[in-house]
Amino acid sequence: MSKLKIAFGITAFAIFTACYYDNEEYLYGKPGSGNCADTTEYTFSVGVKPILEKYCITCHSNASAASMGGSIKLQDYADVKIKAANGSLLGSISHSGSYSQMPKGREKMNDCNIIVIKKWINEGIPNN
Repeated sequence: MSKLKIAFGITAFAIFTACYYDNEEYLYGKPGSGNCADTTEYTFSVGVKPILEKYCITCHSNASAASMGGSIKLQDYADVKIKAANGSLLGSISHSGSYSQMPKGREKMNDCNIIVIKKWINEGIPNN
């Protein structure tokens, strides 16, 4: 009987302590971090801009767009809004249709980041 109590105690301890660090931010990060736990931040400043900074800004900043990014700028909201409104931003990052696949020469960004950008576009491309 005491072995059964010990086994039960060990099992209960394992169950109650196993999920100590299992919160969404710890496990999955924030939007733009490459993980998909919290895709509720569909704002430009918190959701979209960090994604663009991670994947796009090396070639598409105001300083490097002419030489490396086909003169396409994605550093400022106004420039991003144009590409989002005409469908080229989503088309390029989704690798769809006749759009130039971005990031150039690298794998497509993960679906979670694409979802953040797509939902922001669907919400009307707000400057928030």
